[in-house]
Amino acid sequence: MVDSDLSYITTQTNQRYLHVITWGCQMNVYDSNRMVDLLRPLGYKVTNEAEQADVLVLNTCHIRDKATEKVFSELGRLKQIKDYRKEQGHNTLIAVAGCVAQAEGKMILQRAPYVDIVLGPQTYHRLPKMILDVARKTGNVIETDFPVESKFDFLPAPEEAAGYTAFLTIQEGCDKFCSFCVVPYTRGSEESRPVQAILDEANRLCDLGVKEISLLGQNVNAYHGQGPDGNTWNLAKLAEKLSTIPGLSRIRYTTSHPRDMDDSLIDAHRDLPSLMPFLHLPVQSGSDRVLKAMNRGHTADEYRKIIDKLKKARPDIALSSDFIVGHPGESIDDFKATMQLVKDVTFAQAFSFKYSPRPGTSAALSSYQVAEEEKNERLQELQALLRDQQTQFNQNTVGRQIPILFTNTGRKNGQIAGKSPYLQAVHVNADENLIGQERMVLVEECLTNSLSGSLIHKEGVSS
Repeated sequence: MVDSDLSYITTQTNQRYLHVITWGCQMNVYDSNRMVDLLRPLGYKVTNEAEQADVLVLNTCHIRDKATEKVFSELGRLKQIKDYRKEQGHNTLIAVAGCVAQAEGKMILQRAPYVDIVLGPQTYHRLPKMILDVARKTGNVIETDFPVESKFDFLPAPEEAAGYTAFLTIQEGCDKFCSFCVVPYTRGSEESRPVQAILDEANRLCDLGVKEISLLGQNVNAYHGQGPDGNTWNLAKLAEKLSTIPGLSRIRYTTSHPRDMDDSLIDAHRDLPSLMPFLHLPVQSGSDRVLKAMNRGHTADEYRKIIDKLKKARPDIALSSDFIVGHPGESIDDFKATMQLVKDVTFAQAFSFKYSPRPGTSAALSSYQVAEEEKNERLQELQALLRDQQTQFNQNTVGRQIPILFTNTGRKNGQIAGKSPYLQAVHVNADENLIGQERMVLVEECLTNSLSGSLIHKEGVSS
């Protein structure tokens, strides 16, 4: 239902358009989709053309290097669109959301006064009211406080799905305070959604045709939501319940923390066929000295033991991780320890970055910063090893029969494409009516960025 104070917005024109630009993690993608859900009842339709939009939303990420400057660069482009549309007699509202908005809200309005709304990731449920405030000519609006109420209590049910896969946020915030990370300052402390709210949203997504759901959280395996039985549920119990939803064939979760990888979740990988055999478990470094400086709360060998348990529970599990090279104080021996951990574990995928200071974090204050040239050299060496492991993993898939969830057409005529349980892109020559289905595929070729293969019919013959 549209708030009565907001209903007049929909009567100003026959149609209003919304353009959302999303940077960063899967949670930002989820947040952007929910902002669309919030504004849809007010008559806003999504457009891919920024020049057509009455409302432009830039949903930002503070993790990458020079994030703030990249925001102002993009805002300069959006200002040109706003000015052009004004010349054509159309008003345009610019909103900056996400983690940069949370961290740098006041500076954004100082440097870019043409921005109408600044809202942090915990307040986007108030976006319709903020738009109303701007429409009433109250000037810029900034909402970066952490509200008492949960934004999830105010979000409408999804009305449409973008495809056969979907993100679903179950936990937000972080209490870990890693030395390099701004998330506790931009997303707040850990908060888990109630189980029933998650189940309702998951059922709604499946009713809309979704076959695969990725559960999201800054520390998703720290999930501890209130269950319908009045008890606290962990991620393993939640995944078990989700696995009973008709039509939901695949469940994933990200991002995990080694400190929260308990035995019940490891057992869930053994016991739940719908829980995909692919886990993103960031380790960041293979050096105990650096891990301590990072405030990670685990050692390299503790991480190895977790991996051993996972592989014993689910022998076909594949692993992904995050690595930071050049954290303040990292020596060449520390870096070698990281390289050794990578060789010991082996990863199907990984994300690796040079350390870059984030304002407000403890590592940014360290006087033991690693030289940029040294960080570059270490990153190149690490990435070369990780690429080799990913290539080997993909090549080892050739000749195997693997279930593929087809989600879209391929790049060539007659192709359809989808994802393996290990998040590999796979394409085959087949009819488009198979999109939305999961079918067995014989993988025949490993390409640079994907796999190709043939459908397996019931008789076991490929085509």
